[in-house]
Amino acid sequence: MRIDIVTLFPGIFVGPLQESILGRARAKGLVEIGVINLRDWAEGRHRVTDDYPFGGGGGMVLKPEPLFACVEGLRRPGSRVVLLDPQGRRFSQDVARELAKVEHLILLCGRYEGVDERVREHLADDEISIGDYVLTGGELPALVVTDAVVRLLPGALGDAEAPGKDSFGAGLLEGPHYTRPEEFRGWRVPEALLSGDHARIAGWRRAQALWLTWQRRPDLLETAELSPEEQKLIEEFRQGKKPEA
Repeated sequence: MRIDIVTLFPGIFVGPLQESILGRARAKGLVEIGVINLRDWAEGRHRVTDDYPFGGGGGMVLKPEPLFACVEGLRRPGSRVVLLDPQGRRFSQDVARELAKVEHLILLCGRYEGVDERVREHLADDEISIGDYVLTGGELPALVVTDAVVRLLPGALGDAEAPGKDSFGAGLLEGPHYTRPEEFRGWRVPEALLSGDHARIAGWRRAQALWLTWQRRPDLLETAELSPEEQKLIEEFRQGKKPEA
């Protein structure tokens, strides 16, 4: 897989792309990540990439010419152009799985008041927002999308089954985790995790995931695939019963 990130501020990406899972995935050759300076595709001596909006108003707008020239220089069969934009569809684990199947992602980082509308209408294949809040540009959203997508690539994580165990991986929030010591300041690790009984441990973890999801994100239960036993557990939660501590 290849991911090209088009930005006015390539320095933002230097550290994050070298560290942790992203750095290891690149070193293994699982993904190629290019950071493209949009100014390199602008014309004229001053390499201007933005201009005042027609009709007036505050702020600047990214010009269409450098964005079109850049994408047309990068695009190849199998490419998908994604504009990081507050007006886009909400990013989720399902969207990350969808993008992880794409051969070549081109991520466009918006800035200032946004991009010329003709970029949205005629250049971008998709628009993505990472949430209902305002950032100074699309660079941080591009990093979020890149991280979420790369960790889904085969071989990116030490445990091939890990993505399915993560929060949202199976449609639920992930349950709690514990490590040594068994007791810390009087708080003990749940007995089920120390039992050595794999079936009991698996049941405890699933019940905890259901409990946390029911408490914090009940909307996820509307689309989660639940067994009859799990549906019964949810009904017990509604009646005031808690899972095994």
